[in-house]
Amino acid sequence: MTYQPVIPFGGMAGWAFLQRTQEAQQEAFAQDPVIQNDTEYFLENIGNITSAEDLVGDYRLLKVALGAFGLDEDIGNKYFIQKVLEDGSLNADALANKLSDKRYLEMTIAFGFGDYPTPSTQLSDFGAKTVAAYNERQFEIAVGEQSTDLRLVMGLDRDLGTILDKTTTDAGKWFSIMGNTALRTVFETALGLPSSIGSLDLDLQLESFQDKAQTYFGETTVDQFADPEKMDELNRLYLARSQIATGTAAMSSGSIALTLLQNAYG
Repeated sequence: MTYQPVIPFGGMAGWAFLQRTQEAQQEAFAQDPVIQNDTEYFLENIGNITSAEDLVGDYRLLKVALGAFGLDEDIGNKYFIQKVLEDGSLNADALANKLSDKRYLEMTIAFGFGDYPTPSTQLSDFGAKTVAAYNERQFEIAVGEQSTDLRLVMGLDRDLGTILDKTTTDAGKWFSIMGNTALRTVFETALGLPSSIGSLDLDLQLESFQDKAQTYFGETTVDQFADPEKMDELNRLYLARSQIATGTAAMSSGSIALTLLQNAYG
């Protein structure tokens, strides 16, 4: 891959720069020969796919399909992928509904292999929608190679938005956040919660997230983040705390090195 996103700063400064330049950078990224070859092949051939077996049998199509849902690393699990897609999503006992990673459920719903006689691959706009999602996710990965923090913030609107759209209880939405690695990282950092909280009983974890949300944002609910201002504040708090933690770690390492030098030459 020849195009690399330009990220000259970290923290809020980097996020502000990326927001200003993201559209132009994403367009340039989509023109990268590797990305373009993958997406053109997908657009030309996805209409020929009528089953999950067909999809997993074509590595290049499967690469884009999985990448569109952030599941790139699962491309070697072809039998599992086929089983999930063939089970569909309409039956409560379907495998996609049982998995804690809801990206598979999103993919299963999108393709529709196990739910309807005619899958979504036969729709005229399916290829374009999937390619757009793939390009977005791949750009995030490229950004993440330079800044994990910015990659997480980029995906926040989409991933949290999916949870906000759910017709479930507030506790259910918090559990969805807690079960999503990226979202959990953002919320734990922004709310000042230690990663060790994951070892606690789920109800105690829920109480901790809600209490901290009340402290920092004024409400205990997940739905409050539908407010763009609160979403922006969540971004700022996450980036600020993450940058402080990174700076503290760097200072600690420097202090250790200085101590060792002083002991050696003092």
